[in-house]
Amino acid sequence: MAAAVGAGAAWGVPRLLHLRTTEAAGPAASSSRAHATSTGSPTNPAPGFVPGPPMGDGSTSEYRPQPHQPTPRALKPGETPPQFVVISWDGAANLKEGLLGRFRQVAQRTGASMTLFLTGIYFLPQEKRSLYRPPRHAPGSSDIGYPSLQSCHRTIEAIGQCWLEGHEIGTHFNGHFCGRTNGVGTWSSADWRQEINEVMRFVTQWRTLTGITDLPRLPFDYHRELIGARTPCLQGRATLLPVATELGWRYDSSGTRTQRWPTQDKHGLWDTSMASLPMAHRRSDQPREILAMDYNFMANQSNANTNGDRAHWATWKRQTTDTFLAGFDRAYTSNRAPLIIGNHFEQWNGGIYMDAIEAVMVELSRKPGVQLVSMRQLIDWMEAQPPAVLTKLQALGVGQAPTGGWGAYLAQ
Repeated sequence: MAAAVGAGAAWGVPRLLHLRTTEAAGPAASSSRAHATSTGSPTNPAPGFVPGPPMGDGSTSEYRPQPHQPTPRALKPGETPPQFVVISWDGAANLKEGLLGRFRQVAQRTGASMTLFLTGIYFLPQEKRSLYRPPRHAPGSSDIGYPSLQSCHRTIEAIGQCWLEGHEIGTHFNGHFCGRTNGVGTWSSADWRQEINEVMRFVTQWRTLTGITDLPRLPFDYHRELIGARTPCLQGRATLLPVATELGWRYDSSGTRTQRWPTQDKHGLWDTSMASLPMAHRRSDQPREILAMDYNFMANQSNANTNGDRAHWATWKRQTTDTFLAGFDRAYTSNRAPLIIGNHFEQWNGGIYMDAIEAVMVELSRKPGVQLVSMRQLIDWMEAQPPAVLTKLQALGVGQAPTGGWGAYLAQ
């Protein structure tokens, strides 16, 4: 069980067998994670935590260790590795539908830490859109909508609370420009630097840019918190990666993979991209494998119609749920490759994909050896392993169990 750094509050996740606390748990160690209400406001998300002094215009705080972070340890010789599951969210706006608050509650119930790939313009209200200076586009341009001032206010508040609850804040950049002619896939490294500067400006100067004065500063230093990203439409990775390396980022989740253990690319970044999973109950016109993201299910099931035929919703929900579980089972019973899932806070096809991922999180959290972690926590664990152990894990193919079982395969 992991205690909050500097707070003495327990993480309350007995399943985290391979992650140890950074300090001994204090009297509050038996308490569980803070409860998140239906509106997304927690009660005491990190008791005793004191943010660092304000930075810049007071929008963020100087670095302090994040609460609710476990300390990884190396596997013992012959020990079975955990089955990691990463739940990630693209965009992460806290809109009036309350989905961010809903999944903060799910995370509390399941002991999960999640990765929120924050879209920077969700810190910028519609009336201030001209302040965004995107590469190769006119000021204020965006392929996605800007939030209302109320939604902007809710998002800023909730992102700070999420971090205090132990969730990671990554980036999904800003304007979500896709396509062959004007999308991020055409951007140079200089364009990515400009876009990342805009990301940083929105998150670290939201007081100045929005005029909001009644919220506390974010409890983290985003320059240190931000260590990874997922690009819009999974495009533009080739020119982003050198920039990410310059910035000291540790991973990128902007590609596609098979269900194998992550490896480091030529830039030294961990590839934590989503993998393709075996499609359950597939129709003849559907792929045998599908990327582990809600959008891909919606595109295959209802031809990218976000409000498809209601008569099929129950079937599509079951197919989505069972596909995630099939991908989990393939890894869990073989190479234990991390299951990395991507989502959006959306209500496509009546919200069936939100219901599916909630059901998956609840079911997987009950299985022995399973840990629902953020990207950062996954990487921390991998980097804590001896190189020889990590090489053996990475050598296992999709669905390939270790020869002789884990005790023999990882014996040292």
